[in-house]
Amino acid sequence: MKKREQYKHLLNLAANCMMLALEAVMFGYTWYMVYYPLLKPENRPWNRGNWAVIGMYVLIVYFFTGTFGGYKIGYLRITDICLSQALSIFCANAVGYFQVCLVANDYMPIHPMLVLTGAELLVLLPGVYLVRFIYTRLYPPRTMIVIYGDHSPDELIRKINSRKDKYNVCATASVHLGYKALYRKVLQYEAVVLCDLPTELRNPILKFCYDQNKRTYITPKISDIILNGTERVHLFDSPLLLARNRGLTIEQRFVKRSMDLVLSVIAIVLASPVLLVIAACIKGYDRGPVFYTQERLTRDGASFKIIKFRSMRTDSEKGGAQLAQKDDDRITPVGRLLRRTHFDELPQLFNIFRGEMSFVGPRPERELIAKEYEAIIPEFSFRLKVKAGLTGYAQIYGKYNTTPYDKLKLDLTYIENYSLWLDIRLMLMTFKIIFQKENTEGVDKGQVTAARKETASRKETASRK
Repeated sequence: MKKREQYKHLLNLAANCMMLALEAVMFGYTWYMVYYPLLKPENRPWNRGNWAVIGMYVLIVYFFTGTFGGYKIGYLRITDICLSQALSIFCANAVGYFQVCLVANDYMPIHPMLVLTGAELLVLLPGVYLVRFIYTRLYPPRTMIVIYGDHSPDELIRKINSRKDKYNVCATASVHLGYKALYRKVLQYEAVVLCDLPTELRNPILKFCYDQNKRTYITPKISDIILNGTERVHLFDSPLLLARNRGLTIEQRFVKRSMDLVLSVIAIVLASPVLLVIAACIKGYDRGPVFYTQERLTRDGASFKIIKFRSMRTDSEKGGAQLAQKDDDRITPVGRLLRRTHFDELPQLFNIFRGEMSFVGPRPERELIAKEYEAIIPEFSFRLKVKAGLTGYAQIYGKYNTTPYDKLKLDLTYIENYSLWLDIRLMLMTFKIIFQKENTEGVDKGQVTAARKETASRKETASRK
């Protein structure tokens, strides 16, 4: 197993290169056999020009497949990989068609590209299954031990166990067992999970695992995420880490706002027929209001009225503010479909146009719910260093019912690692989560907010995070 481990990434790389080569060959065949003969003589590229057309298509495919995570064959679930591959093929071929039209300087028939899309799906998706089958046979799930501190690791173990194809939690141990006993246990397993340990207790174990070449997974503290976004400073022979702790710079805010303004205008125009159809469906169901407005928080704690399509009954909050629950009977049939596809969020394009929100940022919370979270986790307000977003890091990698502490860590990861490319990647990834039902899963019955009972104890230890 240990000898094969070093070839794991090589297998993944070889499989990805083969899939990319297949896509290049299939597009090349379509180009030479279908599109090239249709070109006017003056628009036909020379031999190297044909290679450039195919090479550009390969770059487009590589971009979309990498963005959607289609190359992570040994990392994601098989369904996620297939979904990523399918989305990348659709997007790449849409862009590839416009590329062909630009080269031809004219509109070209679209059906050859549709045939190419179907052929790529028929060839690549079974290939992904085959490679994944080989991968799981060569590299079975790692045996793991979870080392925890004052908080129960049960929730984390539940999440890890949802990936039985990749992880195998065999044991747990409290950090208070003592380092000597822990080190003996660590040596018995292939990987270690350090779950919510105070820094002073975690570091000796982390260094021991490093020395023993043990793969180590760590649930980060808030301070860890801030450190991860620091700038390296080399003024002298003692390295420094600079944490600016101010959110985005004025230049970043200007570029982000410019992109929001341009894209929101384009999106409103393109989505206007869909907006009208949805409005008619909501109105036709119960004659109630089409839109639902609510006070939410954005950058620096400023309040604004968020606009959404109404997905619940008009009396849904007669008992007070609460998040949607699993199988919530307050959600209308039309609203259930809107929530499943996230189309209930489309009117927020107007919030973005007005500058109250951004396309990418933390999910805007209600002030009442945010205060409840801050009572448990004082650092929850750190999310307000940037504008609230229609989509975001926590919305992509978390769920509707993600705990506030995990949501905070995801949002801080975005803030501390912000870049224009990250915004673009998260916007593209938003299309993927439309097809993932678990992202819209509500909170458990009896929960008013996403805070669970086990998070209450964090109030006592928040200062250490």
